[in-house]
Amino acid sequence: MARYANGVRAGTPEEAVPMSIATSEQAVVDAVTPRLFIGGEWREAGGGGSFAVEDPSTGEELCQVADGTPEDGMAALDAAVAAQAEWAAHPPRERGEILRRAYEALNDRADELALLMTLEMGKPLAESKAEITYAAEFFRWFAEEAVRIDGRYAVAPNGKGRLLTMKQPVGPCLLITPWNFPMAMGTRKIGPAVAAGCTMVIKPAALTPLSMLALGGILEEVGLPAGVCNIITTKRSGAVMEPLIKDGRVRKLSFTGSTEVGRSLIAQAADNVLRVSMELGGNAPFLIFDDADLDAAVEGAMIAKMRNIGEACTAANRFHVAEPVAEAFAGKLAERMGAMKVGRGTENGVTVGPLIDKNAVDKVSELVSDALDKGARAVVGARPGDGRGYFYQPTVLADVPGDARVLKEEIFGPVAPVASFDAEEAAVAAANDTEFGLVAYVYTRDLKRAFRVVEGLETGMVGLNQGLVSNPAAPFGGVKQSGFGREGGPEGIAEYLETKYVAMNL
Repeated sequence: MARYANGVRAGTPEEAVPMSIATSEQAVVDAVTPRLFIGGEWREAGGGGSFAVEDPSTGEELCQVADGTPEDGMAALDAAVAAQAEWAAHPPRERGEILRRAYEALNDRADELALLMTLEMGKPLAESKAEITYAAEFFRWFAEEAVRIDGRYAVAPNGKGRLLTMKQPVGPCLLITPWNFPMAMGTRKIGPAVAAGCTMVIKPAALTPLSMLALGGILEEVGLPAGVCNIITTKRSGAVMEPLIKDGRVRKLSFTGSTEVGRSLIAQAADNVLRVSMELGGNAPFLIFDDADLDAAVEGAMIAKMRNIGEACTAANRFHVAEPVAEAFAGKLAERMGAMKVGRGTENGVTVGPLIDKNAVDKVSELVSDALDKGARAVVGARPGDGRGYFYQPTVLADVPGDARVLKEEIFGPVAPVASFDAEEAAVAAANDTEFGLVAYVYTRDLKRAFRVVEGLETGMVGLNQGLVSNPAAPFGGVKQSGFGREGGPEGIAEYLETKYVAMNL
């Protein structure tokens, strides 16, 4: 990314411009170094290979980035292994200060980073900027956690010895991030790894690599030592990452993505018994009881469903609404969603950008068609966008039958299926009727019911009378086939630390 000092972009005197002047889209793309970042150096991929990054709102190419090879991946791991011992011994306060400087840099450059994210991922600029803020908070949180890594000292129960425990970095890590939150999913993994004293190789999604490359440039600028964070961009994820996963020098694998891919990675990690963190698919139920504040529920539904265009593992995937208020809820939600402006994320007033690619549009269309064929009713939307780009209209489906695929499969798009229930027990049973268990949302004004339902839900997170659960200070993660391990909160850094017990006889 372009470097700034005193509010002016660095360069020759002729190039220096005030930060308040809008940077052109192409200039923001051109400011990213589209190469691999290995051992503190930016280098071309082996053989000079590259692949295109596309603007999903137009289908046009933004740029070419390096297409890393298995040999490049191994070079990145070599760099991480070489830096591990020295980095583990690096003073915790200094590790935290590096993260603090990165937090400040992300906020200072929020506008240009948001534009870059919108160009490669599609979400409206306001949402991209919100993600930059969210992403930066992980660096601030883990900057503070770096100096809070502790152990304990205890007298043995028989009084004759002492029990000591200490926390040490797990070692070199492999981090694999998804395309839908291209900055935040990186900082959520990099932050605790840096704080704990772990080196890493990180592979961003091929659909959205530019944000991670920009982040790599920032980490270099703020003083992260060479080899601590190595970035591999590639279209051949399996071919590049599998040899690294099976290399005995790696000690941890952290992945965010689909359950299908997660299963494969877990199997690969088994050979060397790696520490594994998996944040996988979701099928989030949104429960609304007849005593709920319906307007508040609609507001929460808009956040839980339409944040990130619905392309989020935490997105409300299905709405289970008490029969007496189901029709009113569907109508109110359709009114709000139907009023949203669909378009390119850089345009003024746009609140719904494109989906990530044609496959995403086809999948959403298929799920909606299946529901309509089985008797669901389209209250609003239910069609792709017109013209170029990968758009789908915000959609509300009412009277969705229980056998509709849209209630069983992760939608990853702006579609809200509404089904009704007649009893609390039935609502909880419907919510739990899935192999996934990442997050659920509950709206009720009955305190006793709230506790009963929250305790009965088989999910790692619950939004109680609110449509947003993500918070850097809280443990993010799921149960069942939504994965294991937690990111964020005090629990987040524990994923990157091993506990060593020392027995001492006095």
